[in-house]
This record gives sequence, C-alpha cells and structure tokens, in this order.
Amino acid sequence: MPRKLLRKYMPDEKTLRSHRHLSWLGRHLHDPNLWHLTRKSVARAFLVGILCAFMPIPGQMVVAAVLAIIASSNLPISIGLVWITNPITIPPIFYACYRLGTWILGTGSRVDAGWAWDLATIQSEFASIWWPLLLGSLLCGVVFGIAGYALISRFWIWHVNRSWRKRAQLRTKHPRKK
Repeated sequence: MPRKLLRKYMPDEKTLRSHRHLSWLGRHLHDPNLWHLTRKSVARAFLVGILCAFMPIPGQMVVAAVLAIIASSNLPISIGLVWITNPITIPPIFYACYRLGTWILGTGSRVDAGWAWDLATIQSEFASIWWPLLLGSLLCGVVFGIAGYALISRFWIWHVNRSWRKRAQLRTKHPRKK
C-alpha cells in the first residue's frame, strides 16, 4: 500500500500524543493500532472519518477521534477525513442530505426557490429542517463510510498483489547468483 505516501503527509505520532488539545484522551493515545498503517486500520479510518464528516454537528473531529479510539482505526486519517465537509463543501453536501431526508420521510422540502437564506429564517425553520437533515446525513454517512471502507480495503489488496507480481517478475528477470 502507499505507506510512504501516507506517512509523508501524516503528522508525527509523538507530536500528536503530546499535543495539549488531545491530552484529554490520555493513555488511549498510546494504543499502537491508532498509528499503524495496516489495511484494516486505514479502512476503518475511512469508515469513521467519512461517517463523522456527514454528521451535521459541531465538533466532528472530536467525535471522529473518540470513534477512532473505539474502533482502533488510524487516528490521523480518521480526523483528516472529517475535512471532506469544509466551509466550501458543507452547503451542497448538507443540502443534498436534507433533500434525501425529505424524500425518505415523504415530507415536502421547506427550502424552495423563494426561501430567504439568512440566519433569522434558518433559526425559525430549524425544527422542520433538523429531522430530514439528520436522517439524510446519517444515511449518507453510513453508506459512503461503508463504501469507503470497502474501496480502500480492495485497493489495498490490489496494490499488495500488484507489488508481489512485480517482485516475482523482477526475480525471474534477474535471478540471484550464489
């Protein structure tokens, strides 16, 4: 697997363990599974990170850290994937989740072309928007998280098999001398 590529962009384990904002996790940060780049830990990190990215709540990174510890997934990847939803992508993603939620619940969309996109309107309509948004977000998070888990797991297996085939081809071309 592209461990060298992942390690190149991942923060240092010792730096994260000593970070003051992560000190509340205490001894849980010393679990080696949170830092290893194995097929299972990275695939679980994609599941956790994508699931948390679709949660319409503040503190997605904290939730991802706690779930990464519970699931023994790679902590930096789990937290990093939460940034799928960033200030640029949040509006289209959460609007699509809201529309999915209204479709599943069979309710009409409260957001239409004449809807005013200001804080006062959003606050007054929050009760009617919340349930479809939450349902759509959870469904998207679970579906895309499982898809991410499966795709990364399959990609990892494919990459390892390809590496083994390349090694075997090199050995047949250049046999060792005794």
